[in-house]
Amino acid sequence: MTAPHSLRSHALDLLIEYQQNPSIQLRNRLVSLNAGLVRKLAHRLSHQCAEPYEDLEQIGYLGLIRAIERFDPAQGCAFSSFAVPYIRGEILHYLRDRSSAVKLPRRWQELHKASEKARGELVKTLGRPPQDAEIAAAINLSPQEWSQLKIAMKNRSPLSLDATVSQSIDSTVTLGEILPDTHHQALQRLEEDSQQLHRALSQLEDKTRAAIEFVFFSGLTRKETAARIGVSPMTVTRRIQRGLDQMMAMLQPQSVQTDP
Repeated sequence: MTAPHSLRSHALDLLIEYQQNPSIQLRNRLVSLNAGLVRKLAHRLSHQCAEPYEDLEQIGYLGLIRAIERFDPAQGCAFSSFAVPYIRGEILHYLRDRSSAVKLPRRWQELHKASEKARGELVKTLGRPPQDAEIAAAINLSPQEWSQLKIAMKNRSPLSLDATVSQSIDSTVTLGEILPDTHHQALQRLEEDSQQLHRALSQLEDKTRAAIEFVFFSGLTRKETAARIGVSPMTVTRRIQRGLDQMMAMLQPQSVQTDP
C-alpha cells in the first residue's frame, strides 16, 4: 500500500509538472488522484438537498478542475485546502440556480388546480372567459382568498435575470448585471488572502519559515520540526511566534502618509 505522504508528494510533483507543461492527460490524472475530495463534499451536501448525489459529484469535478488550473505550488499551500472551496463553491452555485423557484404550500397548489378546472368548465357553461368572482365562487373562495391565490401563483415563477431594470438611449441594464456573484467574490477573496499570506511567509528568514510550514502546513509536532531544521523544540516555538508576529505586521493595512 502506498503511504499517504508518498501520494501527496506524487500529487505535488504532478501539480508542478502541470503548471510547467499543462496537458489534458496530466489534468485527468490529477482529477483522479483528488476525486476523493469531490466525492466527500458531494456526499455531505447531497444529504442537505433534494438533488441526486451523482449530479453534485459531476458539478464538483468542475470545481476541482478550476482549482487545478489556478493552483500555484510555489505558494506552499496544501492543494486539498486550496481545492475544497472551489469544489464546494461550484456545487453550492449549482444548487442556488436549481432552487430558484418558490415552492407553494400544498393547499395553494390544490386550489390552483381546482381554479384551472373551474375556469375550463365555466368557459363551456358561460360561452366566455369567466370573471374572477365567478371562479372564486365556483371553488368556494372569498374575494380576498382568491386575490391571495392569484398573487401567490404570480410570485411562484422566479424573476428572469434578463429582465430589464434600467434603459438608456444606447444600452440596457439587466437584473443579472447588477446582482453580485457572491460565489465568484468569495473565491476571489480566498485566493487574494492566500496570495498575501504566502507572500508574507516568503519574506521570513529560512528557518522561521520552515518552522511555520512544518507545523501548520505539514502537521508536524514541534519536536519533529526541531529535528528537521536542527534546533531545539523551544527554539521552534520562539521562531514560530516571532514569524507569526512578523507576518501579522506585514498583513496590517499600511497607514497613508501625508505631508504636513
